[in-house]
Formats: sequence, C-alpha cells, structure tokens
Amino acid sequence: MFKEAQITANDILSSAKAARLQIRCNVHESLVEAIYTDAARIADRAVNRPGDEPRFDLDRTIDRLVTSRTWGFPIMLLLFTLVFWITISGANVPSGWLFSLFIDVIYPSLKNAAEALALPWWLSGFLIDGVYLSTAWVISVMLPPMAIFFPLFTLLEDFGYLPRVAFNLDNFFKKSGAHGKQSLSMMMGFGCNAAGVVATRIIDSPRERLIAIITNNFSLCNGRWPTQILIATIFIGALVPAHVAGLISALSVVGVAIFGVLLTFAVSWALSRTWLKGEASTFSLELPPYRPPRILQTIYTSIIDRTIIVLWRAVIFAMPAGAFIWLISNINISGISIAAHMIDFLNPFGLLLGLNGVILLAYVVAIPANEIVIPSILMLTVMVAGLTNISPGAGVIFELDSQADTLAVLNVGGWTLLTAINTMLFSLIHNPCSTTIYTIYKETGSRKWTIISTLLPLGMGIAVTFLVAQVWRLVEAIL
Repeated sequence: MFKEAQITANDILSSAKAARLQIRCNVHESLVEAIYTDAARIADRAVNRPGDEPRFDLDRTIDRLVTSRTWGFPIMLLLFTLVFWITISGANVPSGWLFSLFIDVIYPSLKNAAEALALPWWLSGFLIDGVYLSTAWVISVMLPPMAIFFPLFTLLEDFGYLPRVAFNLDNFFKKSGAHGKQSLSMMMGFGCNAAGVVATRIIDSPRERLIAIITNNFSLCNGRWPTQILIATIFIGALVPAHVAGLISALSVVGVAIFGVLLTFAVSWALSRTWLKGEASTFSLELPPYRPPRILQTIYTSIIDRTIIVLWRAVIFAMPAGAFIWLISNINISGISIAAHMIDFLNPFGLLLGLNGVILLAYVVAIPANEIVIPSILMLTVMVAGLTNISPGAGVIFELDSQADTLAVLNVGGWTLLTAINTMLFSLIHNPCSTTIYTIYKETGSRKWTIISTLLPLGMGIAVTFLVAQVWRLVEAIL
C-alpha cells in the first residue's frame, strides 16, 4: 500500500515537472515569436526590397522636416513663437477676469469692510494695500500664462517633439561645454525659471546640471514678458509709422529673447572653462515615436505639478513684498518716505547705467515677483513726482489702462529711449526672482551655488547696461 502511494506521488511530481517544462517552453516560444514578429515589422518599415515601391512612414517624414539642417530651426522658432503668442494673447482675457475680480470687486469690498470696522489707516493700508494687493496682482498676472504655457509645452513633450528640439540644439550646447538636454530646461524657463530649474533634473551630470541651473535665468519667463511688451510698445513702436509699430515692437521683444539664448550659450561656455571645467558628456538621445498627446492627463499634470506649485511659492514671497512696498512708502524719516530716501541714494548709480533710482528700487522690491515691476515703477514715479491725481495712494501699486497715460507718467520720471532699452536688457539679465532662488537652493542644496546663480546675472545686468549707456552717450556726443 505504501509503495503504491509512493509511486503515485512520484508520478505526480514527474507530471508537474513536465508541465512546468512545457509551460517554460511555451513562454520561450511566445517570446521568440514576439521578437521575430517585431523584427519583421521593423524590417517591413525600414527595408525596401528590389522591385518594391518606397513605403510611406509618417514618423520618418516628420523627422526629415523637424530635424533637417534647412528646416529644423525655422520650424522650431515658428512653433515656439506660436506657443508664446498663444500664451500671451490667450492669457489676456483670464488675466482681465482675475484682475477685475481681485482689484475691482474684492479690493473695494475689503476697503469698505475695513472702514466699517474702524480699522486704523495703517493697519488697513498694511494688510489690504500692501499684502493683499501685491498678492492679488501676482495671481492675476502670473496664473493665466502658466496655466496656458505649461500644458502646451507638455503636449509637445507627449507628442514627441521636444526630443527633436534637443537633437537640433545638441551641437550648440556641446560646443559651449554644456549638455544637449539643457535645451529642454531652457525652453521650460520661458514659462517660469523656477520650473526650468526643476526641469534640469533630466541632466545626469552634476557639472552640466549646475550650468543649466545658473543660465536658466536668461530665459525670458512669463513674469518679464509684460514689462518687455509694454516698454517695446510705447517707446520702440513709437519710433516707426503706426502700421508697422506692432511688428517692430514684437520683433524687439523677440530680439531680447534671442539675446537671452545667446547669453545662455556664452555663459555656459565660460562656466565650462572656469568654475565648472569639463568636457560635455555624451548621451544617447532616443527619438521616440510620435503619438497623440493625452490632453486631459496633460492638463491635470501641468496644473497640479507645475502651475500650482510655482504659483504657491510666488504667492508666499509676494505677500511680504507687498508689505515691504507699503511700509517704505508710508514710513517717513525727516518728513520724507524711506522709499524716497532709497531712490535718492540709488539715483546716481541708476543714471550711470542708463536707468534711474526708481527703476532700481522697483527691481529690489519686485525680487519676489517680476510681475509687479511696472506697477511698482508707476507707483514710485508718481510718489516722487507728486502726481497725487493719478496714484490711488502711497504704497499702492497700480497700472494705467491707457498706454499714452503710462508713457506720460514715465516721461515725467525722466525716461528716454536709452532708459527703455536698458530697462528691457536689465529685465532680461538681472537676478532671478525669489521663487527661483529658493528653487535653486532646494535643487542644489548649496548656498554657494545659490549665491553665484543670484549674483552672476545681476553683475552681468549691471555690466551690460553700463556698457550700452556709455556707448549710447558717446554716439550722442559724436553726433
């Protein structure tokens, strides 16, 4: 009996081993068959046999255009110009809605509530005119462009086009001692420099990642586009006939953005031969197949992972900035506001750079958010010039609906064409905003590289504007 049971058990084990072996063989055969099937499919697409007509391949046809030496760069410039145009134009309407809600509806309601509660003027001014107003301004100006740009950029990534951009620009970055993938973080920086710094995570080399982080500031972020567009429109566009003024203004802004790209290459080259010496690393760039973007997932991911996080950081820094602006405008020393004292102190240096003290102070108080540069300039100019019929109050940032009125205020502040050009250049090159500075520190974990990333562009901005101012004045003297 026991012997028969043992034989039966052995038979079962043998059957089980045979079954496992058969399963493995079947799996092996399935894998081999799948490999041969993929190989046959690839061969059908890639190999033309004698007598066969050339097969049409959509991916290869698109690649012949977007990666060609002749058409690759024009297509890239055209496509990103379209993205920027959609971002800037499309953001006007929602920005107007938010501005109307926060400034035209909620702001007066808060002022009325403060008056009804009999709050002291200084407390009402500090909380509402300072903290609230600057925060509302940043949200209304910053949120819509990011909510448009980041999804568009991510859609290009999902479609498979961004690896082609890296392929096109790889040689330029390699010659400058940087990594080809830096082109992607640079492009992301045009939406927001803080997001561009985070995007450098795709670069494996620590040296090349630092180069990408330091130079990302030269990508003209959406917070600086309004300043560029306004100044180009009211100063540079005014130099030509009205029917071409818009085109010339747009070209001047595009020229500033291209100058930022050239600075990226130049500074990358300099860093790779000084502080961050080394050869550009090679990498295998896979060009994935084109595929339909996942629109809903892209919108969700872009808004949650990029837009909301960056906006939240900007809001955190904008609140104390508004408080600081209101305090220096309303606290007097010897009968003169602290802001006026600071402007008098900065004015000689500002004039040396082709700027003025108001502009320099505006960029100091706008370190948390570039979106409040123009409102701060207008508020400080009106305060210094004593134009009480224009400003809603000391320390209250504002903008004017009419470009002619804006030009009139700036002219009262002593602006010239040189002031406008150097403000555009300084806006491009100057130090990163506080959100980007904080992001740099979080990404590098180094105070040293955070300080370098902050002071290097600032020093370059001062040097460039000083050089332009001296050349301008020399030409004026000769003529």
